[in-house]
Amino acid sequence: MIKTGGLLLLVTLATGCVQTPPKLYQWDSYQPSVYQHYQADTANLTEQVEILEAAVEKAQAGGVSVPPGLHAHLGMLYFNTGREQDARVQFAAEKALFPESTHFMDYILKAQKDMP
Repeated sequence: MIKTGGLLLLVTLATGCVQTPPKLYQWDSYQPSVYQHYQADTANLTEQVEILEAAVEKAQAGGVSVPPGLHAHLGMLYFNTGREQDARVQFAAEKALFPESTHFMDYILKAQKDMP
């Protein structure tokens, strides 16, 4: 009886101390949006822009960061819909949040300038 009670107390204490770690990023609909982007028959760029803009707003409202690549992907969608200035803002945001993406973002910007 004492062993069982002690074991029950130990299990109760151990489970009471377990906390779920806070979310590092607000993934929301980012991954499904990227998947949809690569599905040629369902690619609606305007809809994808709206989805990602909503994801950014939701993350900001919740005080959570967006995942790596979201601003870059949104920037590419902006470029593809003719919103070059908005694209540059998103690439700058990606570089500010994730400095390791700087080289790639600069490459994308240079490639856009070189396109006819």
